[in-house]
Amino acid sequence: MLSLFLAITAFAEGTRTWEQSKFEDLTKGTATGVAIRSTGGLELAPAFKTLYTAPSTYIWAIASDDAGNIYAASGSPAKVYRITPDGQATTIFEPTELQVQALVVDKSGAVYAGTAPDGKVYKIEHKGGKSESAKANSSDKSKGQVDPNWSSSVYFDPQTKYIWDLALDGSGDLFVATGDRGEIYRVTPKGDHSVFFKSDEAHVRVLAVDAKGNLIAGSDGSGLVYRIAPSGEAFVLYSAPKKEITALALDDAGNIYAAGVGEKRAGAGVGLGFGQPASGVGTPATGVTLQPGVVIAPGQPPGAAMMNFPAPGAGATGGSEIYKIAPDGSPTRLWTSREDIVYALAFDPQGRLLAGTGNRGHVFAMKSDDDFTDLLKAGASQVTAFAKAPGGGLYAAGSNLGKVFVLGPGPQSEGTYESDVFDAKVFSRWGRAESRTMGNVELFARSGNVDNPDRNWSPWKKIDAQTGQTGIPAARFVQWKAVLHSGSTAPRVDGVTMNYLSKNVAPEIDDIGVQVGYRYQPLPKPIGGAVDMSGGISPSGPTQPHFEAPVPTTRDRDSVGVKWVAHDDNDDQLVYALYYRTDGETRWLLLKDDLTDKFYSFDASLLPDGAYTFKVVASDAPSHSPGEELTAEKESARVEVDTTPPRIENLTASAEGDKIHVSFRAVDGYSVIKRAEFSIDANDWQYVEPTDQISDSKTETYDFRAAVPVDVEAAATAGAKRKGRESVSGQMEHVVVVRVYDRFDNMSAAKTVIRGK
Repeated sequence: MLSLFLAITAFAEGTRTWEQSKFEDLTKGTATGVAIRSTGGLELAPAFKTLYTAPSTYIWAIASDDAGNIYAASGSPAKVYRITPDGQATTIFEPTELQVQALVVDKSGAVYAGTAPDGKVYKIEHKGGKSESAKANSSDKSKGQVDPNWSSSVYFDPQTKYIWDLALDGSGDLFVATGDRGEIYRVTPKGDHSVFFKSDEAHVRVLAVDAKGNLIAGSDGSGLVYRIAPSGEAFVLYSAPKKEITALALDDAGNIYAAGVGEKRAGAGVGLGFGQPASGVGTPATGVTLQPGVVIAPGQPPGAAMMNFPAPGAGATGGSEIYKIAPDGSPTRLWTSREDIVYALAFDPQGRLLAGTGNRGHVFAMKSDDDFTDLLKAGASQVTAFAKAPGGGLYAAGSNLGKVFVLGPGPQSEGTYESDVFDAKVFSRWGRAESRTMGNVELFARSGNVDNPDRNWSPWKKIDAQTGQTGIPAARFVQWKAVLHSGSTAPRVDGVTMNYLSKNVAPEIDDIGVQVGYRYQPLPKPIGGAVDMSGGISPSGPTQPHFEAPVPTTRDRDSVGVKWVAHDDNDDQLVYALYYRTDGETRWLLLKDDLTDKFYSFDASLLPDGAYTFKVVASDAPSHSPGEELTAEKESARVEVDTTPPRIENLTASAEGDKIHVSFRAVDGYSVIKRAEFSIDANDWQYVEPTDQISDSKTETYDFRAAVPVDVEAAATAGAKRKGRESVSGQMEHVVVVRVYDRFDNMSAAKTVIRGK
């Protein structure tokens, strides 16, 4: 019993908490099959699995047919893959160009693929024979052969450098978005083609067709969103704050969603409706833009961008934004990120807008401008495209590595979330875990004394659902884990709070300094439990930032100031006591106690002249029960205090011909005499040496003769009015003033008058 009591009382009395419920805190952890809500908390993510991993590094576009087969346009190497719903894949097209950049499928199952650079639009059709997918897939992986059941032909050659996107309208017309000249071509089902729209931008990057047959287009350069009527008449709906529109999505209500990336060049236009980009958007890196999405970074060889044309995310800097353009044309910013670059937009079965991003491979779901969810992290650096999947789900394409995933339609059956590692700073006991959960949720915890959980931490221990007891060993670091299981009630974790008690450690005084001749001004005290401006932390908790405000200092030769630097690893509140003692003494005398500031100044005259050492004692008593506080102390370097000026004794002065003879003695009770000066008849001060030539004693004697000032003597000879005062007999008077300084620049002065005879 006694041992247990001593073990408990060795810990700090103040129980503290570590809470995680906010989005910015939860995103520091690791989610697997768990989504993180922007409003805080965890829920099961949609079902997500890898359907196919391609030999190609990049998958730029995907499209699906009515049977659920998916077609993927890829690069490095450039191919078009046909992937069945069960993940069997064949190569159905392999061009000579570097990339297959865009792809659509028409109602008959024909595939249209746009290649780059200097690309063409190819039509890829099934010959009508039976395609043995599994056999072809095996051959494709081993030999890279194209499925012979598919044929390809050049459908349209726009004679331009880049083909960025393709779109089909209800009548089967194919629209081709190109770069270098910013043209959109229309190709009819009969193969007739014409320039449908020419932009003053260099590149038209993305296309979509609305319910009325209007073509919606996004550009690169000024970040323009166009609405182009079937007649070809165009209207700029929005000039985004970002330079490049990378994705478009249209909902059933007529809203247009556009993703913008990259920083605008000067003079490229400004956003309409709500001004400049959101605060905190990153600054673009310096580089030379070759084409949309491709930037040569400083130090990168000129051919590097073309070797990986176009490098996903390499040219998109400063984060990205998603805009919502209402049917009446009014724009709003729906979402912004400093880190993630949006490549694709689509809607899930619940009607939420999904954003596929890089370069962390996250998929976000958005309900409104203040409600979004970090759904999942794909096994690829970029999520570049979406397409419909059977049963209401979605296909998602990834690049780096090139993969095709199936998203939804239902949730994961189970998901896990591991929190960030929390550092209590000192050895701590871990108590109950408080949680706010719904549905079937299990919580676990573990602890350790190194910051890496893989280095011999305690095993995961299930937290008791009734009592919340963790039962994990006392240690410096802790981590919790949530396992969410699907059920009739959707599982949810709104927050987890860990209670802990840190072992009390003594405060530390890092430094102490004494400044003679300085006074410190008191600092204003905080209101309502905020951080103490002198560095102490209020009882509201150790999570608040430490802030050491500079101490206001005034030069005051009659004061002595003492400052110190102290800290407490428990973030306990500290109080200080200041002591002093003189040379030769062993007993410390209290100068001031109950100090909360880390400085104190006082009138130097309170101490006799002499040599002193000061000591600061720090105590964490305010944060602990009586008798359980810990203290630390530190002594200053030896300092000398002298505020008493020297005395001037036996000052005499007499006239001896054309000289004045002066003698006096300077005496100081503590320090040596530093120097002496004299002035005759208010003329300039002149230095004078002691009789032994060296100023090295507390008592010095001075004896010297000085000439009468020239101007006074000349005036007397000329019979003019003399400078100074005249005696009754008409002879000249002289005023002699002397002053002396000790080693601490304490000064005293004295004067005498030589009267005429």
